[in-house]
Amino acid sequence: MFFKIRILSFFLFAGLINLQAQTSYELNSQWKCNNISKVKLKGEALSDPSAKLQGWQPATVPGTVLTTMLNNKQVPDPFFGMNNNKIPDIYYTGRDYYTYWFVNAFKEKAVAGEQVWLNFRGVNYSCEVFLNGKKLNSKTHYGMFLRQSYNITSFLAKNGNNRLAVIVYPPDPAGNPNGGQGGDGTIARSVSHQYVAGWDWIQPMRDRNTGIWDKVTIEKTGAVNIRNPHVITLVPGKRFPEAKQEPVTIKTSAELENPTSSAVQGTLQFKIGGITNKKEVTVPANSAVEVKLSDFSLENPRLWWPAGYGEQYLYPAAFEFIPASGQASDRETLNVGVREIQNRWNSHTQSMQVHVNGQKIFIKGGNWIISDAMLRFTEQRYDAEIRFHRDMNLNLIRIWGGALTERPEFYNACDKYGLLVFQDFWTSGDCNGRWMDPMKKDDQWTRRKYPDDHSLFLNSVTDQVKMIRNHASLAFYCGGNEIVPPEDIYIAMRDSILPKLDGTRYFFSYSNSDSMSYNSLGGNGDGPYTIQPVSLFWEHRTFPFNSEVGNVGTGDYESLERFIPQENMIVPDYTEKKIDSVWHYHKDIGYGEHINAYGKPKDVRDFGNKAQLVNYEQYRALIEGFSAHAWDWYTGTIIWKTQNPWTALRGQMYDYYLDPNACLYGLRNGSEILHGMCNPVDGMIMTVNNAFRYYHDVMLQVKTIDLAGKETLVSQVFCDISPTTVQKYFSVKNAMDALKQKSGGFLLVRLLNSKQEILSDNLYWLSDEAGKYTGLQSMSQADIKTSVKKIADGKLEVTLSNPDNGPVAFFSRISLVDNKTGKRILPVFYSDNYVSVLPREQKTVMLDYPASVNTGGVSVTVSGWNVKEQKLSIR
Repeated sequence: MFFKIRILSFFLFAGLINLQAQTSYELNSQWKCNNISKVKLKGEALSDPSAKLQGWQPATVPGTVLTTMLNNKQVPDPFFGMNNNKIPDIYYTGRDYYTYWFVNAFKEKAVAGEQVWLNFRGVNYSCEVFLNGKKLNSKTHYGMFLRQSYNITSFLAKNGNNRLAVIVYPPDPAGNPNGGQGGDGTIARSVSHQYVAGWDWIQPMRDRNTGIWDKVTIEKTGAVNIRNPHVITLVPGKRFPEAKQEPVTIKTSAELENPTSSAVQGTLQFKIGGITNKKEVTVPANSAVEVKLSDFSLENPRLWWPAGYGEQYLYPAAFEFIPASGQASDRETLNVGVREIQNRWNSHTQSMQVHVNGQKIFIKGGNWIISDAMLRFTEQRYDAEIRFHRDMNLNLIRIWGGALTERPEFYNACDKYGLLVFQDFWTSGDCNGRWMDPMKKDDQWTRRKYPDDHSLFLNSVTDQVKMIRNHASLAFYCGGNEIVPPEDIYIAMRDSILPKLDGTRYFFSYSNSDSMSYNSLGGNGDGPYTIQPVSLFWEHRTFPFNSEVGNVGTGDYESLERFIPQENMIVPDYTEKKIDSVWHYHKDIGYGEHINAYGKPKDVRDFGNKAQLVNYEQYRALIEGFSAHAWDWYTGTIIWKTQNPWTALRGQMYDYYLDPNACLYGLRNGSEILHGMCNPVDGMIMTVNNAFRYYHDVMLQVKTIDLAGKETLVSQVFCDISPTTVQKYFSVKNAMDALKQKSGGFLLVRLLNSKQEILSDNLYWLSDEAGKYTGLQSMSQADIKTSVKKIADGKLEVTLSNPDNGPVAFFSRISLVDNKTGKRILPVFYSDNYVSVLPREQKTVMLDYPASVNTGGVSVTVSGWNVKEQKLSIR
């Protein structure tokens, strides 16, 4: 009888949208669970199909114990109000409170010549596994990031009625949630995620996310199973997206596992782009071998590029093992992105410079925590979130080290939308000892040795690298957040594991290491994290590749009311530091006097609307300031943060419920591939061209618009804009100062092509000399005309027209709303939002929403700073 634990082969990807075994399916329904204190049977008896399960409750798998409790209405929603405080914390209850048995009955038989595998893609934290009265794991499984796979062929019931029983134990220790970053830090003694003990952007997850948190699958193969396929693409030279491509080299390998008592002869073959590459192989009995196929060339390939630079083409491909009998034993399909990422040290900026297919890329990134704090992952949510990042004109996502190695579905979306991925491993300066911290239980020397089991950490790295290494989007590995792992772990990763398993990605020792960005300024090498004067982003020189910089992100009233009770909808007073307890609990970071510059908010609705003006301006200025110094001061920057996995009030371009705020659109505007902009300090008009192509005969046009809507042409000039450059033209400071003397107004910077089509449209609003927006507060109403047209299922076109002889129709939000509730449909993707329309002009905004939404039951609303709300029916 063959039995052993192996590295999971299912759901690995090479560049990549899906990889499927010959036959596989999920065990994601009909699970039941019970607390350990209520179960008297041992695992062998419990997994016997005849055992009674009286009093057991439905379980959510994949999911956590807390998710199951929430779905069974045993706890309140921890994301609303201060409900999280009503849920017992594991630190005080003891681990048994969240230790649960999970049971699933499923039908499966093994026919002659067939092997059946049971795969767990993630269990937190330790577990024992039983099937039909037998224990499958000879030793307790430990580790949140270590997959499990069992050959269950001989354990299946002859009648096909099987019962699986799994007992899952929480992390030990679970950590004291004392308000520190990662609580008292001891959560890091395990190889697990650290944020669950609390951070400055989230409250503790009370069960520390104990459970079978990721997919459980049954996989069926022939005598030989293909595992851990690996595809490497080498793209020499400097490439251009639209050019005919020279050949590229493809390198492939896979592990073949034969659990039977006889050797198996056959052919391993790989197919891509009409090419079949194959090798004759003999796989010994009861063994696994790695097979490397010969390298080959792919002629005139279609390349994969980051978002904004070219297409994200993915080649359908497949590995097959065909034994002498001629019928495939196993087949793994995948999608391969052909690209090569190079890294070069920029001696001028003193930071790493990223090249893709030979072209330098200025990195505009966002820091990512996790999709959902309770690990409720879906392919649809991943797709929506990564699409939002693409829509912000970003080109990189950094996965923060206090969370996890993301799921394959996340990388699938990054492959699809062209987001490079910077993957931290699971350490942080906060928990792992970089800084003195009175909130931590152990001293720095002790914390520096975390986790307790270094071998488990390294085994988990090996496993997770095999899971994600084939993705076209994956660009970098990183030892951890703001600290290098313990020396033995770091050296093994650097010198052994990563070179052997991958060898194609640069490995940063930690997220703000000198190898990424030389720190000549002192401090941590990242930040700031709070709201800033707009001028700071342009004038103050920070770290040359800042891995974390950002600030606010509060949504509007409709966003706030989703998680703040009505009795707590109280406008914060940042001057007097009077913040409602629920706002404080949800980590409000504060806007200082920035909102009051638009007039003191009358109520929370007014506060939310004015916060969007600040949001837009902050993130446009942030990315413009960094872009203005591209290749001189900087080679890139990564915003802290672009999303929240919990209902926090800081650092987000959209809220937990996938409702965008103005941060997203300010960042989208400032991050354009070709962008015209104005330095707010000296009035210098500039262009940024991130593309690899020249732009010829471009008209750079600058106008001022007063508060009544009168336009004045300041200057216009034809430009020839070189690739990957920042260029200065002229200063309009005098014109800006003149407007400020008149209570403010608008400055328009536009780029037009030879057909006078707008390539970049950038409208700044200017304060008075005191820094107040008194002019905006006295603007008259704009009488805009609006229309909506259905283009196709799930697609609308909304047009806003502003007639002559009126003011700018300023800062209008477009929303798709449910007619019954009046609330927004989520998620919806807008080609632009918080739009302003000049007199005598119109703007068109495209809406993309789930095709399943019945357009007869929804409407479009438009409302703005000086635009009365309009509700439009869809025809």
